Amino acid sequence: MILETGTVVAVEADSLWVETIQRSTCEACAAEKGCGQRVLSKLTGKTNRIRVLFDSQSSKKVSPGQSVTIGIPEDVIVSGSILVYLLPVVSAVIGAWITGSQSDVLGILGAGCGLLLGGLIVSLHSKRGRNDLRYNPVLLEGPSENQVLDFL
Repeated sequence: MILETGTVVAVEADSLWVETIQRSTCEACAAEKGCGQRVLSKLTGKTNRIRVLFDSQSSKKVSPGQSVTIGIPEDVIVSGSILVYLLPVVSAVIGAWITGSQSDVLGILGAGCGLLLGGLIVSLHSKRGRNDLRYNPVLLEGPSENQVLDFL
């Protein structure tokens, strides 16, 4: 389970919005002064807003400005990354392969149609899983070992 601490910015009936500071890989990189990513990250102070669902064990006594800990299982991140990045590319290649034998223009159109179809499938999957606790970050009361193990 990946744990993240953030600040509550809004509370809804079944979820809340948590703002976290974006972490880059700069903390683990050896080229600290030779890379501009760290400087840009410090200048922009970029934050992320994450929709967090309440699970059945969460007490809904959360108010804006409160610091909370959220968690999401690693397998959700891996499968989501594969879905978002790989599916559109594979569908574009399949579309180009199916239509590309006739002409280059048809191959390009087939790739574009495949890419759009892959994006549509990702969008539909995202809408379907919007309120599913398996695919969304959830509120953890505290990062204790028992709560993390119960979640896994």
